[in-house]
Amino acid sequence: MLERVGSTLKVTAPMRHDNAPALLAAGRALLGEGIAEIDLAAVTEADSSALAVLFAWLRDARARGQSLSISNPPAGLSSLAGLYGVDEFLPLA
Repeated sequence: MLERVGSTLKVTAPMRHDNAPALLAAGRALLGEGIAEIDLAAVTEADSSALAVLFAWLRDARARGQSLSISNPPAGLSSLAGLYGVDEFLPLA
């Protein structure tokens, strides 16, 4: 589901409503360990819950004084972010 490679958190599972709570919890557990980037290259499916998870991770990181970037977002996720008017708030690498 999530894999840590250095300071990168690689999401290796679909980011959908059915697994959003598990992704959120797993990411929160790893964010305190110096993660600087969230890599979405392996995400094959994403719905609007993916945005909720990403924004929760970003808030948590900011609360800890960390800065995160997001790389390789799937086209569908970028489209959803644009549709909802939140694309400018995603720190894309």
